[in-house]
Amino acid sequence: MTEQLIEKIETMEKKHEKEKHQREKEYPKSSLTLKIYRANRRAGESPHYDRIEVPVQRWTTVLDALLYAKAYKDQSIGIRYSCRMASCGSCGMKINGIPRLACYTKVSELQGREITVEPLSNFPHIRDLVTDFSQFFAHHHNVEPYIQNDIADMQEKNKLTEFIQTPEDVDKYLQFSYCIKCGLCYSACPTVATDTQFAGPQALSQAYRYFIDNRDTAPKERLNLVDNRHGIWRCHFAGSCSAVCPKGVDPALGIQLLRGHLLGYSKNEKKVAELEERQKRD
Repeated sequence: MTEQLIEKIETMEKKHEKEKHQREKEYPKSSLTLKIYRANRRAGESPHYDRIEVPVQRWTTVLDALLYAKAYKDQSIGIRYSCRMASCGSCGMKINGIPRLACYTKVSELQGREITVEPLSNFPHIRDLVTDFSQFFAHHHNVEPYIQNDIADMQEKNKLTEFIQTPEDVDKYLQFSYCIKCGLCYSACPTVATDTQFAGPQALSQAYRYFIDNRDTAPKERLNLVDNRHGIWRCHFAGSCSAVCPKGVDPALGIQLLRGHLLGYSKNEKKVAELEERQKRD
């Protein structure tokens, strides 16, 4: 009986060692090096990279690693973050050259023992990994991202207004409502890199989100906001904006759908103008 128990324990230990070895084989990193972009232009500091080694585990995110480096290695590291659950969009940065959310990216998903973190492209730089979102939010504000409906603006506070929507109505705009304004699509857009007045994929997809919402009663006014040389026609449809979105939104699709509606409106207006001209002649 004792021999059987010992044999069972030895078998379990061997199994445990085998599983442990397999885990270590799958994830051999116990530490890695963060290559962090550092620059403080206001203080006259030239851009450079600092390398800091941090301990990591399978579930460690890039944000966790950065906060460890800030807490225990260098407290001067400039970084912006808030919710730590991919909801606020504050911790956007380039990780190994790709715009990502640091709190949503695990170190186990990345190759190599060195991770390069840099500030997002296409944004004015403030310090280290922190960028200025003022222009980005201004573009978002310019497309008037809210429901415009005179009935909704109730004059009588005791009077309630009901808007009926079918599941099909909601599906038309639902995915675009998941946008958390993290700026990753804006950073990945090659057109934004060459034209700072271009509204960008985030703002244009949000313009479509409210345009297609059947509660909104200002479709023509919305199209006029984006129908200009720095608006909907400036998009080259690279698709990089959709590739980097952490919430599964497809800004490129929204832009193309909005462009299709704009072309449809233009054709209809042309037909109306031709009919009016014909009536005048007759």
